[in-house]
Amino acid sequence: MTSTTPPTGPSNDQDQAPHQAAQVHEGAPGIEEVDRPTADAGSRPAGEGDGRANIGVVGLAVMGSNLARNLASREGNTVAIFNRSKDKTDHVLEQHPEANFVASFSYEDFAASLSKPRTAIIMVKAGRPTDFVIDELVKVFEPGDIIVDGGNALFTDTIRREKAVRDTGINFVGMGVSGGEEGALRGPSIMPGGSDEAWATLGPILKSIAAVAEGEPCVTHVGHDGAGHFVKMVHNGIEYADMQLIAEAYDLIRRATGKTPAEIADVFAEWNRGELESYLIEITAEVLRQTDADTGKPLVDVILDQAGAKGTGAWTVQTALDLGVPVSGIAEATFARSLSSHPEQREVSRELPGPSGTDVLSGEDANAFIEQVRLALYASKIVAYSQGFDEIRAGAAQYDWNIDLGAVSKIWRGGCIIRAQFLNRIAEAYDAEAELPVLLTAPYFVEALGRAQDAWRHIVSLSAASGIPAPAFSSSLAYYDGLRAERLPAALIQGQRDFFGAHTYRRIDKEGTFHTLWSGDRTEIEAEDTH
Repeated sequence: MTSTTPPTGPSNDQDQAPHQAAQVHEGAPGIEEVDRPTADAGSRPAGEGDGRANIGVVGLAVMGSNLARNLASREGNTVAIFNRSKDKTDHVLEQHPEANFVASFSYEDFAASLSKPRTAIIMVKAGRPTDFVIDELVKVFEPGDIIVDGGNALFTDTIRREKAVRDTGINFVGMGVSGGEEGALRGPSIMPGGSDEAWATLGPILKSIAAVAEGEPCVTHVGHDGAGHFVKMVHNGIEYADMQLIAEAYDLIRRATGKTPAEIADVFAEWNRGELESYLIEITAEVLRQTDADTGKPLVDVILDQAGAKGTGAWTVQTALDLGVPVSGIAEATFARSLSSHPEQREVSRELPGPSGTDVLSGEDANAFIEQVRLALYASKIVAYSQGFDEIRAGAAQYDWNIDLGAVSKIWRGGCIIRAQFLNRIAEAYDAEAELPVLLTAPYFVEALGRAQDAWRHIVSLSAASGIPAPAFSSSLAYYDGLRAERLPAALIQGQRDFFGAHTYRRIDKEGTFHTLWSGDRTEIEAEDTH
């Protein structure tokens, strides 16, 4: 290379707790702001390799090595591997001889081991490590080759990287991968962005390793540049909401009925045989049944009640604020994790006044209450997904992505953390009306919400009266009622804004924009819109 200028520039990726990640993230720079040399194929360093691998993986931690093993297990794939640490590569080779990996110990040799167009999936820590690997691959790849980022990158960073790498003639794909370590090995849900050209090469490979739901591989070309990582971000935001709602359901049942975690596990196992069937409901039962070996107590009672986070929930909420999309269920789930992680505040607040509590329910009363919680959980879950798909629609409009919402719901049916029977209903809703403005207005969900709303309202009111925090249940119901309202108090807010800041307002009875001369004679005048 005639230039050593890194193609990707500084990283803004944040792989941190929400309170650390809650920084302003800016969009990608314009193409004119990215000064990159065009790749010169003749200047590529020559490496040792026979070009027999059709796909490569860089980064051999658990996710990377499992994905490489998944790729190697599929007929027709020969997988090249590379890791910064030679010891890690040697370990993977020793542990998995059946994979017949093509190992390299330099980027030059890694490139030489790949057939053209060279395709490499990066599975390293988000942020600067990702940028470093991209920069090294750009030095040894040629125009037409493909670099895939399979980590949890902030989508605006993916947009930036794609624009920068595109100028070298190399394709860059931001690819969301969901399913954790087991999914990477057995079959994940995959959300690739990038160019149509890259998808033509990548598509068959990714379809071969993805999870399969009802005969369909859980992968689709989501859209260009950052679309894949955007959809993965929203997936994780919905995951935050789903987990919080399940946790609130557990807490309500335990406090109101006095049931043990093992008994509540049976409740969740039963729920998993109905319309709430999902991976998260299934593992909740498993966690609640687990007994701690040291103390003999339920494991859930031994785990410190401070929830961690990787930042994707915060990104989802930040981005929704930028787009003007309400995602209150996801936001409350994110805030609940933050609250749990401030023990110093919780400690000094224990003696704050509150209700005396509620009588413990038993027998048929307990069973009736549990059914009400189930219905409230299902209704709130509908809201969380509806809000998430609203955000995807708004993001697609903002960034000029053609995202098929029905296709997204289908690839989430298997392999990913939020996989659920429920997603079939979402797919059906978008199949019936591709431009459905609000998911929860689809006939199936209207019926479900109608069945659930009385129970939902009872549970939210009981939680408030009893002092049991249920922020995701409560905010989801408030959002639902906000959508239903014929008129909202936003009119008063706009009047206030006009009073203190001359922000103007519009009227229901005539066209135009208006301002009241509040500090004058309070007459109304036509004005320029300053909303």
